[in-house]
Amino acid sequence: MIEVAQPRSAAPRARVGAMPIAFLRRLDWILLAATLALAGYGLWAIAGITRYDVPGDEHYYVVRQAIALAVGLVGFAVATIVPLDLARRYWKLVYLATLGLMTLVIVAAEAIRGSRRWLDLGVIQFQPSELGKVLFVLAIAGFLVQRAGRTVQWRTLAAALGLGAAPVLLVFLQPDLGTALVYAAALAAVLFFVGARWRQLLALVALAVFIALSVLWLLPSVGIEVLEPYQVARLTLDPNADPSGVTYNLNQSITAVGSGGLTGRGVSGATQTNLDYLPEHATDFVFASLAEQRGFVGCSILLLLYLLLVWRGLRVITVSRDLYGAVVAGGLVFAFLFQVFVNVGMTMGIAPVTGIPLPFVTVGGSAIVANLVLVGVLQGIHARGHAGASAP
Repeated sequence: MIEVAQPRSAAPRARVGAMPIAFLRRLDWILLAATLALAGYGLWAIAGITRYDVPGDEHYYVVRQAIALAVGLVGFAVATIVPLDLARRYWKLVYLATLGLMTLVIVAAEAIRGSRRWLDLGVIQFQPSELGKVLFVLAIAGFLVQRAGRTVQWRTLAAALGLGAAPVLLVFLQPDLGTALVYAAALAAVLFFVGARWRQLLALVALAVFIALSVLWLLPSVGIEVLEPYQVARLTLDPNADPSGVTYNLNQSITAVGSGGLTGRGVSGATQTNLDYLPEHATDFVFASLAEQRGFVGCSILLLLYLLLVWRGLRVITVSRDLYGAVVAGGLVFAFLFQVFVNVGMTMGIAPVTGIPLPFVTVGGSAIVANLVLVGVLQGIHARGHAGASAP
């Protein structure tokens, strides 16, 4: 009797076929749901905020934001699937890519309202500093984790600060003070999560305070102006400094937030937004427009969605299978939270007006793509962390 032998590769093939399904099961579905809810809520908010911005085309900005969202979902999938270990091993290339993008902006970008932040790619304009936030964390974390046993040494911390200072300076020179602050906050978070001692962190805080004081007061007192006058006025949080000039936006923002009340004035009744009393109402001050149109209730929903995303992002740190994943997750989540805090705070006069976009709500394709890539990296860490925990 002749028996038909089963191919030995049948079982391995079955396992290979099941791998994508197993990977999907290990995703953080609550984090994914929070991300999609934020993206959807942002589109809904933009539909109301920009309805009267383009006469004859009330969906102009919504359509473009939806296209950017679709591109961002592709970036999300890629960031989830690509092993994070590649960034750890080739962190130098990631760092050089970050520097290259920032340098290219300064050299090749066209000046728009005095700033060089966007690369014109023909059909779209791309802001490299947004994606650079993710690349920056991946690179600095790779450098520090590679020297994990020496992170308590001042030499290692000084080297990390030197590496971080170059991208921060290049972004600042665009000029983009807000994004430079996000980079600096991400660097501080990476140092914290990698295990820097408290006295070292306190020393870095003292250094940051000294730099801020020098830029705002000490250097100008001897005739060295680092910032433009409008930047100083915004950073010093003085809404009465020039109500009809440099602090006009801040005063109109505070008025818009207060006029929203509990449930908002609706799209048609939001005069601060619709009549352009509030400049940059779809970008820097989009939260103020949301507050005017949807009130305390609408803003609370948005903030709760942010809280849910941050909570699940912090949970990713606990399930990471290695130090690099934990440090990257911590740096990305803190950078995300920093953007939310500063943007919301500046609309109410409790944080400096720095032009930091509000994640998933501010009109701008680069920002939403970068935020989806950020969440994709977190999802990849979560999935592989659970894979390591379930391995025999």
